Amino acid sequence: MAKKGKRLAGAYTGIDRNSTYAMAEAIKLVKSKASAKFDETVEIAMNLGVDPRHSDQMVRGVVSLPHGTGKTVRVAVFAKDAKAEEARAAGADVVGAEDLMEQVQNGQIDFDRVIATPDMMGVVGRLGKILGPRGLMPNPKLGTVTANVAEAVAASKAGQVEFRAEKAGLVHAGIGKASFSEEALLANAAAFVDAIQKAKPTGAKGTYIKRVSVSSTMGPGVKVDTANLGTAPAA
Repeated sequence: MAKKGKRLAGAYTGIDRNSTYAMAEAIKLVKSKASAKFDETVEIAMNLGVDPRHSDQMVRGVVSLPHGTGKTVRVAVFAKDAKAEEARAAGADVVGAEDLMEQVQNGQIDFDRVIATPDMMGVVGRLGKILGPRGLMPNPKLGTVTANVAEAVAASKAGQVEFRAEKAGLVHAGIGKASFSEEALLANAAAFVDAIQKAKPTGAKGTYIKRVSVSSTMGPGVKVDTANLGTAPAA
């Protein structure tokens, strides 16, 4: 424990834990502290002034990050005939119908995103108890129940990120890798923050964006000034 405490204390060298930073400066600090032997994921966490237990305060949506996530996304598509062929041509990793349902029921879930054509929701609906808790259930509001499977697959592969407010109004997502340039991470962060702002529910009262921080997989969290989100510090 002492060794872990020393490592954490060392990770915060040069970071004032009581201060907040402009997003650009916070990302710069996070990149400088990402020293693991693998390419760490850079994550943003936002505490929102909502209570997701109330339907009129739910924050949920999808955003395409301009520079992608740096992660290889495996996509499964429930479709038949011509739509199944469209999905395969677009790069879907797994395509099927009742056969894919059986795979999922048998625990074969080797994918990160599920897309379905509207006519397949009768089949997919039977998998709600399996896909739902994993955040994989297709949803028309997120563009994952659609007849345009080619576009949906391409968007998923290109760095589309789903977000949803959890308990205490926390929303978080990976916005890239530590190997990304500061400019790419800043652009991705700005796109994510913009999507959260646009997703503000009608039932949200008072301060909407309360706290924001960015961090890498193994690095310390850096607090971000909520008045300076996704923008470079003034010259």
